[in-house]
Amino acid sequence: MYIADDKRYEAMQYNRCGQSGLKLPAVSFGLWHNFGSNASFDNMQAMCYTAFDNGITHFDLANNYGPVYGAAEENFGHILEKGLGIYRDELVISTKAGYDMWKGPYGDGGSRKYLVASLDQSLKRMGLDYVDIYYHHRPDYNTPVEETARALDAIVRSGKALYIGISNYNKEETITIASLFQQMGTPFIINQRKYSLFDKTIEKDGLKDYAASNGIGIITFCPLAQGLLTDRYVNGIPEDSRIRTDGRFLKEDALNTDTIRKIRGLNELAKERGQSLAQMALAWILRDGDITSVLIGASKPAQIIDNVGMLSKQKFSDEELHKIEQICGIL
Repeated sequence: MYIADDKRYEAMQYNRCGQSGLKLPAVSFGLWHNFGSNASFDNMQAMCYTAFDNGITHFDLANNYGPVYGAAEENFGHILEKGLGIYRDELVISTKAGYDMWKGPYGDGGSRKYLVASLDQSLKRMGLDYVDIYYHHRPDYNTPVEETARALDAIVRSGKALYIGISNYNKEETITIASLFQQMGTPFIINQRKYSLFDKTIEKDGLKDYAASNGIGIITFCPLAQGLLTDRYVNGIPEDSRIRTDGRFLKEDALNTDTIRKIRGLNELAKERGQSLAQMALAWILRDGDITSVLIGASKPAQIIDNVGMLSKQKFSDEELHKIEQICGIL
């Protein structure tokens, strides 16, 4: 498969991650969905190459992405082996551990035992010597945060990860573990949180402002609210939609009358801006420079190309932002 080396980075924007020297693409590619054992390998490979061809250098995984658990890492490992891996030094590859991965007392949480063992398994599945970012996937209230922080610090010092991240930590939890990382000199650079026009928790809990003020990067997942913030649901639920075909993460009751009203209003505004609804929703996340990167998922290469197209129109007028707030019911 051909990679257009001379044009790969032209259209992409790269943002410094917190106070580190690492830059992430404004749009990163997540392998949460559509990289499991039930998906087409040819399509997975085509999506990864399309992402890289369009300047997306960051590929985000986790130990239990599938189905089955571990399948996304295995499939990505095969994609690297079949050709993408020759660009390893141009790629930022991240993975995570923190949710349940294997049975028994050691396959979940934030213990040193689990975090070290899980990363070893992840590296083996992907055929890598190291990952660029290793995340603790969620806070573990049954493990001392000091143990989790020290385990992550030791992992970096072992050379199996270059940087450390956390995911699903709120502002206060971030402050606590960031203080420990600072004492140890750990290269902690990023928090991964859910954020979209339909979920503004990181604004409400103060994490967005805190991270921006304290040199911590933020990468956001579910920016399109599992596909709700696209034009696919303007006229109801398509038979081939995620609600109909999967239903694990997006339930039918999420698409109520009020949600459809919001989707239609936002879709009309996106048309006025000359964008798709997905493009506008992604641009809104990056609107003020506080977010380092937005994680997209895809089921086909064309969706990646459409999403990256939002980079050509990221600015919003005050009137447009006010209208978005009105549509979403904030005012």
